[in-house]
Amino acid sequence: MNIVLVEPEIPQNTGNIARTCRATGTALHIIKPMGFSIDDKKLKRAGLDYWHELDIRYYENLEEFFTKCPGTYYFCSTKAKKRHSDVRYRDGDYLIFGKETKGLPESLLHAHYDAAVRIPMLSGIRSLNLSNSAAIVLYEALRQQDYGELESNGHLTQYED
Repeated sequence: MNIVLVEPEIPQNTGNIARTCRATGTALHIIKPMGFSIDDKKLKRAGLDYWHELDIRYYENLEEFFTKCPGTYYFCSTKAKKRHSDVRYRDGDYLIFGKETKGLPESLLHAHYDAAVRIPMLSGIRSLNLSNSAAIVLYEALRQQDYGELESNGHLTQYED
């Protein structure tokens, strides 16, 4: 799978998403400009020591991303009418999220409204946290694929099973 962040603004969110991507083998695509430096301590702290193992790619703008990454896109937005769990995700799909303060541009959503999805929530709530939203949609996509190669069985470390 692929997570795409369009102009992320908060380093902790990007770091948390990076950690989720690393834990699931998901590529992270970042569309510039970013609201922080890639050297930001908050970013590294949230992503912990996984940053060097992450499949991360940067793009100057959306046009460059769409040119270099053809595929099936899902545009995640509170403005969508379709629930994130109502579509069939396939390995390699792109889950696209907008910046924390504004989300995705409405012109982009309008052009791809049939591929726009939302996470259900109570009315009057502006949105969920970006890193939570990315995890929710990604894990739904992975669940539909029976979690692929992800380890599903845990074990106690201080006791025998």
